[in-house]
Amino acid sequence: MTIQMMTALAITVVMIILIMTEKIPFGAAPLFACLLLVIFGITDIKGAFAGFSNSTIIMLAEFMAIIAALEKTSFIVVFKKAMFSMANKGGFKSYLLIILVVMLGGSLFGTGSTAYYVLTLGLLSTLPYSKKLPPSKVIMTAGFATNHPLIPFNTALQYGIVIAVLNAAGIMAEVSVFKFAIVNLFLSIGFLLNCIIQYKFLPDHPTSEDSQAVVSNDGQVPASQLPRWKELTTYGVFVFAVVGMLLQSQIGDAGYAMAGLSVAVILLIGVLDFKEIRDAISAPIILMSAGVIGVADALGSTGLTNLVGTTVADMLGTNVNPFVMIFAFCVLTSLLATLTGSTIGTVYVFTPLAIATCTSLGLDPTAAACAIVISGWCGHFLPIDGMPAMILGTGKYTAVQFWKFTVPQYFIRLVFLTVGSILMFPM
Repeated sequence: MTIQMMTALAITVVMIILIMTEKIPFGAAPLFACLLLVIFGITDIKGAFAGFSNSTIIMLAEFMAIIAALEKTSFIVVFKKAMFSMANKGGFKSYLLIILVVMLGGSLFGTGSTAYYVLTLGLLSTLPYSKKLPPSKVIMTAGFATNHPLIPFNTALQYGIVIAVLNAAGIMAEVSVFKFAIVNLFLSIGFLLNCIIQYKFLPDHPTSEDSQAVVSNDGQVPASQLPRWKELTTYGVFVFAVVGMLLQSQIGDAGYAMAGLSVAVILLIGVLDFKEIRDAISAPIILMSAGVIGVADALGSTGLTNLVGTTVADMLGTNVNPFVMIFAFCVLTSLLATLTGSTIGTVYVFTPLAIATCTSLGLDPTAAACAIVISGWCGHFLPIDGMPAMILGTGKYTAVQFWKFTVPQYFIRLVFLTVGSILMFPM
């Protein structure tokens, strides 16, 4: 391991510790880490702060403003009433129903949709506090549920990567799309199991300063104060922004610009004033998400991923249990993808190594390829990616509260993923 690798890794560890111990304000730790990267010569200023010009971060900031506008509409009033009613009924059934509804929505958006988790967490952040079903129990579980489709048919990206890495290794195997979807379903079942197990252990606290005041004593939610035409315009620009996100893969950066135009309309018609928009797009979660991108890019550029992958493949050797081998590569892939921020790049490093190991053992590598590719989107036990960082901030969780849920979730999901891949694609 080179000095540059060790330095970048040390800075990353310091950043994680500062985030989780809350020794400095939320969102400041990644900025501090970016400055250290420049001082120690790991990257330049442009590279360290590249996250602030990242298209995903720009879209995230735009959607924060759009969500702030939506919170003034009747839609949110109705949503709050429905959630308050459900919270009043409280208990496990309401808790589980919210998670299942979010997972069902995730079936349409696909795994890892930024627009979907931003929308979901933005809406859930408006939940009124209720002792029967505290929002702190829902934000953690429903936030992660956006990454676990209940009906996983929208998996084209991951499926395409599996085929590509197998073909690159000279393996022209027929991989069933249906079986691949079932492997994803195993992952979602593992996630759901963790939610069920942890229901009693999730924290109980308000998630916003005004969460006690959004509902009156008689259980009524204050009505929207916007004129009808402003509400309808807000709904229209919200739909316009979501369409842009869904079409982004076809129309490129114009999809992100559509969300920006939506914010401009919200400003022009006076749903939000400039200060409100400025506060929304410069929220601590934006600083957090933008800052970690520079740290992740710098860590990945040192070559650490390749070094770890090659070392582990050599350690496993040619006499290893297939389950252990696949599980080990899933852990490494998800961990390095989280640390470096390069999910697809990490997948393309580790999957060929696992395929080569399977081939040397005389095993069909399809199960390994499927599991390892999917695992690239299964980190999230560290709040250094957009979704877990937003969950941590929105839910006002401490480090202990966050890890109590995410660490068991991490290992349970990977066990289910490994089992599912082996059952669907016997080795």
